[in-house]
Amino acid sequence: MKRLLLILTLFVTPLILSAQEVKQKDSVKNGWKRSGNIALLFNQAAFNQEWTGGGTSNYAGNLSLTYDFNYRHDKISWDSKLLVDYGITRNKDDKYSRKTNDRLEFNSIVGREIKESEWYASFFYNFKTQLAKGYEFNKDLDQSDPGYRTEKNHFMSPGYMQFGPGILWKKNDNFYVNIAPATAKFVFVDEQFTAVDTGVPGALDAYNEKKYYGVDANETSRFEFGASISGYAKFAIMTNVTAENILALYANYLEETKNVDIDYTLNLVMKVNEYITTNLTFQAIYDDNAAQGFQIREALGVGVTYGF
Repeated sequence: MKRLLLILTLFVTPLILSAQEVKQKDSVKNGWKRSGNIALLFNQAAFNQEWTGGGTSNYAGNLSLTYDFNYRHDKISWDSKLLVDYGITRNKDDKYSRKTNDRLEFNSIVGREIKESEWYASFFYNFKTQLAKGYEFNKDLDQSDPGYRTEKNHFMSPGYMQFGPGILWKKNDNFYVNIAPATAKFVFVDEQFTAVDTGVPGALDAYNEKKYYGVDANETSRFEFGASISGYAKFAIMTNVTAENILALYANYLEETKNVDIDYTLNLVMKVNEYITTNLTFQAIYDDNAAQGFQIREALGVGVTYGF
């Protein structure tokens, strides 16, 4: 519960500040509205052999794409967002590069306005996975040892899909909350990660102690049914500084609902000029089927940005 309250505080505080600045509902025309942003962040450090201060030459890069396409027609509102992030880092003495970020996500909410209000009857869809293979590294082995790295996941393993009807409160394109009390959720995985020879004594028990993203042995998917709350808030903190907040909560009715899945992302963009920006991304994920504790990701860098 403390984890949930912390994330809600981080998300709701900017919502309140943003709400004070918005006096009336946006006036928008019927039809499509599209916008996108591509950002490339790059960091590099180099040291020669005579450098006595310590350090390892390395490089890191991150490519991100955000694309919004929204549709309006009288009382109908349809908002969709595509998020793609991929980053790697490589130390000079390492045989393998390592991922620092890997995300492919698509969100879509369609709603019909209820009378003349900011409330909509809605239906949402969410899909997310990763683009490339992820590995777990064994620091006790030499890098030339085949067991030094083990594949942990890859595209569509896991893959997540959620959808369901609900109620949408929407102030404008940059400020809304969707509540879906009847949400279906699917988790998809590759059979190579769940394969268990049930004829081997203890093999099934060993797998069940730490199921692969909650999926049963020798299965490739998991079904859940629960409640989902998602919110989005984007606003300007000051001139050329914007903050984007994305929050998703999910509670599974079929198991203990006290274990609420949390996915919160803060994107802080500080614009230097039309093409140069400083980007700070903070993401916190809690999903006890994936890890026993918060997964935290933070990235800061200066890079080239192009909006379209």
